[in-house]
Amino acid sequence: MPTDALSTTFAALADPTRRAILARLASGDCSVTELATPFEMSLPAVSKHLRVLERAGLVARGREAQWRPCRLEAAPLKDVADWAATYRHLWEARLDRLDSYLQQLQGRTPAAAPAAMPTASRKAPIPSHKETRPHARHPRRRH
Repeated sequence: MPTDALSTTFAALADPTRRAILARLASGDCSVTELATPFEMSLPAVSKHLRVLERAGLVARGREAQWRPCRLEAAPLKDVADWAATYRHLWEARLDRLDSYLQQLQGRTPAAAPAAMPTASRKAPIPSHKETRPHARHPRRRH
């Protein structure tokens, strides 16, 4: 089943190592060896991560004589940001409601608290744990 570009991008971004590689490439082009330095993995393992990022269109490899620099391609990241932006209004509305609720809670003062209930409708106080403990120790039950 073929996957769309956005799904491929999300799949590539799902791995923390690949996200770290992208973060490093955001500061400039570098070789596979330079990319592999902070990771405790082999060069072939880093190359596999780079192939996943290349298939997603997030990384491109160039060729300059003997040096094959890797560079970040940001267009797929913009697609992710655009997709997430479609849901932004939902989160903003929820956060606005939460903010209103918190403001309402903070605006209450002790004087604004509800009046005490009449004595007849009050519930009996909950006994403390000392009052509910039996005075004599129960023998152990055998199962």
